Amino acid sequence: MIKLSRLLNSSVPSWDVNNEPNPCSWKGVNCSNSLVTRLSLSGFGISSSDFLPVVCQLGSLQSLDVSDNQLRSIPNEFMQSCGGIDGLKLLNFSKNELVSLPTFNGFAGLEVLDFSSNNLNGNINLQFDELVSLKSLNLSKNEFNGFLPINLGKTKALEELVLSGNAFHGEIPKGIADYRNLTLIDLSANNLSGSVPDRIGELSKLEVLILSANNLDGRLPTSLASITTLSRFAANQNKFSGSVPGGITRFLRNLDLSYNKLLGVIPIDLLSHPNLQTVDLSVNMLQGSLPQNMSPNLVRLRLGTNLLIGEIPSATFTSLEKLTYLELDNNSFTGMIPHQLGNCKSLTLLNLAQNKLYGSLPIQLGSLGNLQVMKLQLNKLSGEIPSQFSQLKLLSTMNISWNSLSGSIPSFLSNLTNLANLNLQQNNLSGSIPNSITNTDSLIELQLGGNQLSGTIPMMPPRLQIALNLSSNLFEGPIPSTFARLNGLEVLDLSNNRFSGEIPQFLVQMRTLTQLLLTNNQLSGVVPKFSTWVSVDTTGNPKLINVTAPDTSPEKRRKSVVVPIVIALAAAILAVGVVSIFVLSISRRFYRVKDEHLQLGEDISSPQVIQGNLLTGNGIHRSNIDFTKAMEAVANPLNIELKTRFSTYYKAVMPSGMSYFIKKLNWSDKIFQLGSHHKFDKELEVLGKLSNSNVMTPLAYVLASDSAYLFYEYAPKGTVFDVLHGCLENALDWASRYSIAVGVAQGLAFLHGFTSNPILLLDLSTRNIFLKSLKEPQIGDIELCKVIDPSKSTGSLSTVAGSVGYIPPAFVEGSIVFVAEYAYTMRVTMAGNVYSFGVILLELLTGKTAVNQGNELAKWVLRNSAQQDKLDHILDFNVSRTSLAVRSQMLTVLKVAVACVSVSPEARPKMKSVLRMLLNAR
Repeated sequence: MIKLSRLLNSSVPSWDVNNEPNPCSWKGVNCSNSLVTRLSLSGFGISSSDFLPVVCQLGSLQSLDVSDNQLRSIPNEFMQSCGGIDGLKLLNFSKNELVSLPTFNGFAGLEVLDFSSNNLNGNINLQFDELVSLKSLNLSKNEFNGFLPINLGKTKALEELVLSGNAFHGEIPKGIADYRNLTLIDLSANNLSGSVPDRIGELSKLEVLILSANNLDGRLPTSLASITTLSRFAANQNKFSGSVPGGITRFLRNLDLSYNKLLGVIPIDLLSHPNLQTVDLSVNMLQGSLPQNMSPNLVRLRLGTNLLIGEIPSATFTSLEKLTYLELDNNSFTGMIPHQLGNCKSLTLLNLAQNKLYGSLPIQLGSLGNLQVMKLQLNKLSGEIPSQFSQLKLLSTMNISWNSLSGSIPSFLSNLTNLANLNLQQNNLSGSIPNSITNTDSLIELQLGGNQLSGTIPMMPPRLQIALNLSSNLFEGPIPSTFARLNGLEVLDLSNNRFSGEIPQFLVQMRTLTQLLLTNNQLSGVVPKFSTWVSVDTTGNPKLINVTAPDTSPEKRRKSVVVPIVIALAAAILAVGVVSIFVLSISRRFYRVKDEHLQLGEDISSPQVIQGNLLTGNGIHRSNIDFTKAMEAVANPLNIELKTRFSTYYKAVMPSGMSYFIKKLNWSDKIFQLGSHHKFDKELEVLGKLSNSNVMTPLAYVLASDSAYLFYEYAPKGTVFDVLHGCLENALDWASRYSIAVGVAQGLAFLHGFTSNPILLLDLSTRNIFLKSLKEPQIGDIELCKVIDPSKSTGSLSTVAGSVGYIPPAFVEGSIVFVAEYAYTMRVTMAGNVYSFGVILLELLTGKTAVNQGNELAKWVLRNSAQQDKLDHILDFNVSRTSLAVRSQMLTVLKVAVACVSVSPEARPKMKSVLRMLLNAR
């Protein structure tokens, strides 16, 4: 142990024989009778494998855990020496960087072996064949390919087999049934095909069988119903057809067969067995009615997107007190919403959207005190919104749009303190918007379009972010000046009303606005000049004068013709900035203009620059970057090229003529870690040393008292969003789209594999992927996770969770419904980044935006991709029609994208696997 401590001295400083001579007291060491029996070196940051052979000198060792390090290899000496320790029962090498799987000879007592989350690849043949005691084998989240291994120990003592998250292909071997002691099989997220062998029913001890996210087809084996120990069966995201086998839930607690091609009626006894807790049959082609008998222990029932008909049986829900998640959306259910749903006191999510339900909203739903999400849109519901809904204190999403509701918008909405998304559009609501709406503090989306609302528009909740939609109503008069306080709003839709007067200047100054719809009103005057990132539609206003010319060139976006007033204003600002820089440069200090939308007559604040350093070793950049010129550029709002959720990008032209991006982070925003200048400095030093052509790495930085300015290479083609959906729409052929997909995947795989601490993207979208050329993408905003403190957010959770449409969707764990995957934990994950990348892939494949007409692209694709005949309708026809080869490649990439946007985080592949699949698509 003393020798071992010397080898690990830099990684395990607590192993100091001088301070503690007894190794049994060291961290991670367990002893029995003064003999070391267990070593746990997990998460110690160890990169060298030299210490491993020394470990094998501990003849009493029973367990070795070296997980969560940076080990790249296992020395042969370790395999030879430790193979002779008969008492060694557990080896854990998970979460390292191993690339080669060793062959195990000896290891007579080894029972548990974990190599999950490494870079292991190739085929598995006889590496484990000599093991005689192996009970648990975990090889998940690697890059293995070939057929599933079947030589997993001579005695076939295996009890747990986890091979998920690899690239195994071919059929599930029948020989797997020879391992009669198996209790757990997880083969999810591979490329397996064919049918499930009937022999699997011979595994009489099997408790968990997970086959999700493969290409398995055929009928589900009826033999599964005979396994009395089976408690969980998940085979979602496959191509299974035929009917659901009768009796399959006889002993189950959890069943997930979603996203398949199952037909026929739901067996009458499927939901009634008393052990049953969760059932997910969503996105299939099931027909008939909903069975009346259900298990009183049912926690989750998901039957959405099928062909179910008839009334929802009311008596069924009288005794379902444990039900927390009910999803029956996108079917053809008729009749009224059962008032007995009010008895389901644990209900957290209720989704009955897109059916043919009619009648009034049951007042009993107001007693669902735990309800967080209510989705009843696209039905035929009528009547008023019950006052009893005021008791839904935990409600965060209420969508009753596209119905026939009448009456007024209730004032009690302000009492729903957690309400974040309210959608009442396309009803028959009348009267005015209640003044109390301003007190709905958590509201980030308000959709009231398509009603008969009128009167004075009250002050809106200041945290509105996603959208404010008042379109197709009876509002008139000037656009309310109170809208100026909506500092985080992205979409404002005032179309099809009777608004009059001029378009107010404050709309131009709304920093986060990306879409403004003013069509078909009675507006007059001159249309102001909006920033290039704002999509403005003013058609249908005969008295409006548009003096600005459209500019389709990203190189000339800042050279548009503007009215003389704007020119004068810009000149004044520039003059103030130049004079300020000149004066301040004399004192050898850098300052900046107080506000990027400075108006004439405002004061200029001059905070002192704290620090400015070059990060790059590139001589060209080091000689061209001029801090004084850069500060001059950011003082002028006309140099703004782009705004993302957290940053403002300026274009700065250096004296040499070379252009750079200067990105401003506002330290005064509470979500940034104030007082962390030194920490930020150290983080930037690390990021500046990154070398990957698909990652925007900082070249230099300037830290001011309330701002940070980062320098990057200029990207002349703008962002992927620009070329897909903006001024260069339809400019990308498949070769360019494919190159962008591969480039972004390479960048993400690089960031996720960065040393011991993966670099995660807080807000990954097409708006922050920049293009040096139409085939050279660069991922931006890589530093945000290092400097943002989500707990300091003063706005909505999604403010720090990412952009709408790219945030992983709701999922259920146990009985808890998570509305957004990391909205509650505030912890961005690699799986969350993979989901966001999947959405980007879908944008490249479909040409659609991440959110289109209120619908999330990922959810739309998942619904349609389950049906083979709809795959071509998903693709951008202008691209897929160019050749059969292009269509074939796009369909292959579509499979990768669908895997990335899986609802389950565990089912999503790692980025290195995604990259490999994309490269194989050609």
